[in-house]
Amino acid sequence: MITFKENGDDRGKLVIVEGNNDIPFDIKRVFYIYGSDPNVIRGQHANRETEFVLINVCGSSKIKISDGRNEAIFVLDKPHTGVYLPKMIWKDMYDFSSDSILLVLASEHYNGSEYIRDFNDFVKETKRNV
Repeated sequence: MITFKENGDDRGKLVIVEGNNDIPFDIKRVFYIYGSDPNVIRGQHANRETEFVLINVCGSSKIKISDGRNEAIFVLDKPHTGVYLPKMIWKDMYDFSSDSILLVLASEHYNGSEYIRDFNDFVKETKRNV
């Protein structure tokens, strides 16, 4: 988990996220997920080359991650906290609140060939890389 500094005054809060400063990579891609049904599971993949930081800037969601051996679940429900995901981490995002906006910062431009979309293939690949 990463906690970002909250700046602000009586007008409101301001959170700044800078690549290679607040997060451990240069930001090359930004996208956000919203309007997801709470029963839908998003993600369901790993990336060979891309690192991510996920921040729920509005509402809440959960993320379950796996390195092929261990699992962890994070609740994203504060706009000044995020979770850092290095390369080769399986991710499932789910339990979205109706107002959820999940902001994703990525270290690489989109390249579909670096995605692993089958969990069993992911586990096999992590075992080969040990």
